Amino acid sequence: MSAPRATRSTALHAGAWWVWALGLATAASRTGNPLLLGLLAAVAGYVVAVRRTDAPWARSYGAFVKLGLMVLGIRLVFAFVLGSPIPGTHTLVTLPELPLPDWAQGVRVGGRVTAEGMVFALYDGLKLAVLLICVGAANALANPARLLKSLPGALYEVGVAVVVAMTFAPNLVADVQRLRAARRLRGRPDRGVKALLQVGMPVLEGALERSVALAAAMDARGYGRTAQVPPAVRRLTSVLTLGGLLGVCAGSYGLLGDAGGGYGLPLLLVGLVAALAGLWLGGRRSVRTRYRPESWGLRAWLVSGSGVAVAALMIAANGYAPGALHPSAVPLAAPVLPLWPALSLLVGLVPAVVAPVPVRAGGGAPTGRTAPSGSSASSDSSAMSDSSAASAASAASARRSDPGPFTKEPTQ
Repeated sequence: MSAPRATRSTALHAGAWWVWALGLATAASRTGNPLLLGLLAAVAGYVVAVRRTDAPWARSYGAFVKLGLMVLGIRLVFAFVLGSPIPGTHTLVTLPELPLPDWAQGVRVGGRVTAEGMVFALYDGLKLAVLLICVGAANALANPARLLKSLPGALYEVGVAVVVAMTFAPNLVADVQRLRAARRLRGRPDRGVKALLQVGMPVLEGALERSVALAAAMDARGYGRTAQVPPAVRRLTSVLTLGGLLGVCAGSYGLLGDAGGGYGLPLLLVGLVAALAGLWLGGRRSVRTRYRPESWGLRAWLVSGSGVAVAALMIAANGYAPGALHPSAVPLAAPVLPLWPALSLLVGLVPAVVAPVPVRAGGGAPTGRTAPSGSSASSDSSAMSDSSAASAASAASARRSDPGPFTKEPTQ
C-alpha cells in the first residue's frame, strides 16, 4: 500500500495519531527495560521525522524530548542527593549526611549512594521520559484544529480552550523567529537582553491582535450558543459522564498497575461506554454544524491499530517474559533485549509506511503551468513585463477616461 500525498481529503484523522501515541505510551508504562524503552523512543522519533509537517505545532517534538531528558536528570539528581529506598551493597560515594529532626524519619539528605539505587532511578526516570516523548509525538503529528473538529459536541468549548492554549506557544515562537530574521536583515543584533526586549513588544502586540481576531471570529460564528435540554436529560448526562470518567480512571490505573490486571479492562470498557453515552447526550446542547467532517478511513484504522497492537503485545509479554521486561536492580544485572517484545515494538512503525506523506515547504509539486520546451527564461520574463506594462497602460487610460465622482470639473 503506497502512501499518497497528504491533502485535505487524504490527510490522516488527528485522533488516529493520538491513539497510536497512547498505545506506545501504554507499552512504555509496562516495562522498565532501558533497551526496550530506547527502542520505543526510536520508533516514535522515526515516525515523527518522516511524517510531520512544517506547521508550528510540529516543532514541539524537540521540546518534549528535552523535557524528558530534564525529567530523567532530575530523577537521577534526587536519587543521588536524597538517596533511594532500594537497598544496595555497591557504594559509589558517601556524601555528608544532614541531620534531620525526628518528625522527618524516613527522609535523609546525603549519605551513602549505591549503584543499585542509581540504576533503579535510571530505569524509573527513563520510563517517564519515554512517556513524555510519546505524548510529544502526538502533539507533533496531530493537527489541533482538525482534532477540534472531531470532538463531541459536549466537549467543543473545552476543546476550543485547549487548542487555543496549545497553539499559543508555537505561534509565539514563530513570531520571535520572524522578528529576529527581520532584525538580521536590517543589520541589527538579534541576540542578547537588549534585542529580546526590543522583540518582546511586537510579539505581545501580535499575540493581542490574534486574540482580538479570534474573539471576533468566535463571536461571529455564534460561539457559546446552547439549545434547550430537559432537566432530566441534563442530570442523566452528568451522571453518565462523571461515572464513566471515574470508571476510565480506575480501569486505566488497574491496567497500568501489576495488581489490577483482572478488573482493569472490564472497568475501563464500562467506563468508556458510560462516558461516550454521556457525551452523546451532552452534545444535544451544542448548536453547531460540521463543515467537511473528518473521515476515519482505512489508513486511520491501520495507524491507530498499530498503537493498540503494540500496547496489547507488551501487556501480553508481561505474562511470559516478566524478568526481561523488568530487569532487577538488586542484585545488579545487565538488561537483555528480549526478541519477541522487541519485534512487537516494531509494529509501531506502521504509520511510517501507510500514513499520507506530508508536503513540506519547497518539496511540493509546482502549481503553475509548464513553459514550452523551446522558450527561454528571457522570453518568459519579457512576455511577463510586456503584459504587466499593457495592463498598467490600460488601467491608466481607464482612469483618464473616467474621472470619478470626486474629480473637479475644469473651469471654462
